[in-house]
Amino acid sequence: MNKTFTTFAKRLSLGSNPKKPSLGIIFLGLPIFLLAYLVYFQPLGGLLLSKEQCQVRKWNLPNTTSTPVPKTSKSLPVLISRPWVSCCENDPSCFDNQIWGENEPKADQKALINSINQSLKYLQTAKAEADYQNYPILGITRSRVIDSLIRFRELVQTSKSAKQLHDAVKREFILYQSIGSNKKGAVLFTSYYEPIFEASRIPTAEYRYPIYRIPPDLSSWQKPHPTRLDLEGADGLQAAKSKLKGLEFFWFRDRMEAYMMQIQGSARLKLTDGTQTHVGYAGNIAQNYQSIGKSLAEDGKVPLEGMTMPKILDYFRKYPQQLNVYIPKDPSFVFFQENYGVTATGSTSVPITADRSIATDKALMPPGALALIRAHLPFPNPQGDMEHRIVSRYVLDQDAGGAIKGAGRVDYFVGAGKIAGERAGVTVGRGQLFYLLLK
Repeated sequence: MNKTFTTFAKRLSLGSNPKKPSLGIIFLGLPIFLLAYLVYFQPLGGLLLSKEQCQVRKWNLPNTTSTPVPKTSKSLPVLISRPWVSCCENDPSCFDNQIWGENEPKADQKALINSINQSLKYLQTAKAEADYQNYPILGITRSRVIDSLIRFRELVQTSKSAKQLHDAVKREFILYQSIGSNKKGAVLFTSYYEPIFEASRIPTAEYRYPIYRIPPDLSSWQKPHPTRLDLEGADGLQAAKSKLKGLEFFWFRDRMEAYMMQIQGSARLKLTDGTQTHVGYAGNIAQNYQSIGKSLAEDGKVPLEGMTMPKILDYFRKYPQQLNVYIPKDPSFVFFQENYGVTATGSTSVPITADRSIATDKALMPPGALALIRAHLPFPNPQGDMEHRIVSRYVLDQDAGGAIKGAGRVDYFVGAGKIAGERAGVTVGRGQLFYLLLK
């Protein structure tokens, strides 16, 4: 991790003025916000935490040139069956120790089992049946995913240690590894979290910037879809003149907060009437995400070298009218749904779980399936600082995101609140993604 960003994250405090956007909340979108170039500063795959621990790159795909490819295919499938990776001697990062309490005051076995149950709930729906009807990877079927989750749940409940669980899974399951962005297994990991914003159910002079429900006719929109600029105008207030008319359902004080909703994909809302609710991702238009941090650098507004979020925020404080220039440069657009008392909900329409749910490109990856991630992730230490460690985690693929495209991207859900936000703000690096299915 680039020390500039880590150090800044440690000393950053959340804004205390409720009429201003929280600096902490805005910064915490950093992995996606500056994604286009941050990852080139220092690849994390070569970092060693001790002489005994494995490097992340050890888990890359074996040579894929020998992998059989159908004659009708022009490229490798995005998931490739592979042998299990041998663990390094005395390497605790090879196992998912968090199930037994690592990094937590108590074991999170219940959280993992709850996440499995949520996937099983989704997999019984008509939506799941439709999602898997045309899933392109041979051998990965809805029924096989269901059987795999049920058996894995049994193993979690009966195993007495992380190693025992690992050994049992290795005996009974096959690994399908993502080819990643380089066809060798390298996957870029970022994290997201659930922020807390103040909002209003009705527009007022103070609460002017809306978020939107998904259009009921979105599937019939002619492509290419209209861009963000087409839909909401340069100032973010022109929805009444576009296809968004009548779809507004929550309003925010600050345009950056409404935009950060689109970056994070969900939020808890404190409403002006004293109530609270949740909103989550419901869909997006067919336009690619464009980082406004990258746009600032390209235009010479903020130097790329040494760029930090405070510098970006300072620029917009000095030149607030430039929000109307740079936010429209991102053509993508996200729609939301109200989830009421339900916490953050993924694209599979079930609640997602901190440290146990991931978002991937659902055009490529099996929704609701069991996965194993191997990545360099941050965790708070007893002093409140973030420490990065190479870890293995069993997760459920339960979400999607407008910026999460291709076989080389994973967004890892770290929960809600300040600490989750701090973790999300310093997660960016390469790792690997494996799906586990019964033999």
